[in-house]
Amino acid sequence: MSVDKLLQGYREFRAGAFLESRELIEDLVKRGQRPDVAVIACSDSRVDPAVLLQADPGDLFVIRNVANLVPPMEEEGTYHGTSAAIEFAVIGLDVKHLIVLGHAHCGGIEKMMSADPKDDTFAYLPSWVSMLAAAHRRVLATMPGADVAAKTRACERNAVLVSLENLTTFPWVRERVETGKLSLHGWYVDIATAELSAYDGEAGKFQPVD
Repeated sequence: MSVDKLLQGYREFRAGAFLESRELIEDLVKRGQRPDVAVIACSDSRVDPAVLLQADPGDLFVIRNVANLVPPMEEEGTYHGTSAAIEFAVIGLDVKHLIVLGHAHCGGIEKMMSADPKDDTFAYLPSWVSMLAAAHRRVLATMPGADVAAKTRACERNAVLVSLENLTTFPWVRERVETGKLSLHGWYVDIATAELSAYDGEAGKFQPVD
């Protein structure tokens, strides 16, 4: 992928998809965005929610970070990019659905699982993915005979559950969920096969989406 290819893509977008959606885009500019769905996804270049879900402009409010993680609510510190984006989606845009979209072959999860305390290559990443430490320990304890790939897939799914749990630490999320104004969803996609599964709370597991 080169910058020239990106610029050519822009030209094709302007001459094609933009013109086809111009009326919709002009309406979104005039009236403002009003998506019903927010997606918390990974920054991974292979997992674009709009492409995966074939969404139109204005359909999704997308929040992306390493390993599609939601931190628990905390008042200390100054910069809370993910928390601020979720706050804007829920309070500012009044979205009706929050989807945590995890995926297979996640580099952030793999980095967490193979963390070396002596490796100082990354300054911020280890602290960020440490949110999954408890989930990682649980996978190791419950899957002692499994291979690394199976354990990694399990950790990726657990990352979705950790984020769903952390969402409920925000009072304005919890209140809307309790009153039925907001629904939380946990989804997981295998990028190698394009197979999507959704977490079923009653069954306690991810179920394939037909």
